[in-house]
Amino acid sequence: MFSVYKLKPVFQKLLQPILYAFYKMGVTANQLTISAIFLSCLMGFGFLTYHTHYQSILIIPFGLFLRMALNALDGMMARQYNMQSQLGEILNEMGDVISDMAIIFPFVILPGINPVIIILFGVLAILNEFAGILSKALGKERRYDGPMGKSDRALVIGIFCLVFFFWRDVIYYSDWIFGAASALVLVSTIIRLQKAL
Repeated sequence: MFSVYKLKPVFQKLLQPILYAFYKMGVTANQLTISAIFLSCLMGFGFLTYHTHYQSILIIPFGLFLRMALNALDGMMARQYNMQSQLGEILNEMGDVISDMAIIFPFVILPGINPVIIILFGVLAILNEFAGILSKALGKERRYDGPMGKSDRALVIGIFCLVFFFWRDVIYYSDWIFGAASALVLVSTIIRLQKAL
């Protein structure tokens, strides 16, 4: 099933010059991971100010692109420059969940959006990542299957915020959008669990 994650090799190839520059500067894989976590938290806090600073909505789509770049770079750095570690793996997995929560849950403040659906979307995202890790715990490879993995969720959230910035009436369709996204996260989780067995 298609997932944005399948485009990762192309994205990584484009990031190679940046990766080399970071390495020459002495940046480590764990520093990139921690930077992605802090960025996500700043994005969430920034989004909460949209009532007084409407432009802060744009923090999400542009910030998500930067976060995806950092997430790709930390893994590339670890593999290519022998920086893999147990701490790095913990930071990476915990960081993904913390980052998702920091970005997703602030959406409950949007007027006209059903907070229950947003919370459901967030909880299912956590379970989705847990299902991916569970496969590795059972002795197989870590699963990143879609149709609504981390990269796909970032794309949906980013596009929603971009559209909302220019057309506020999209909020009337938000429950359907995030409801459908939640259903796809559930499908993704089931696929990961099936492949873990």
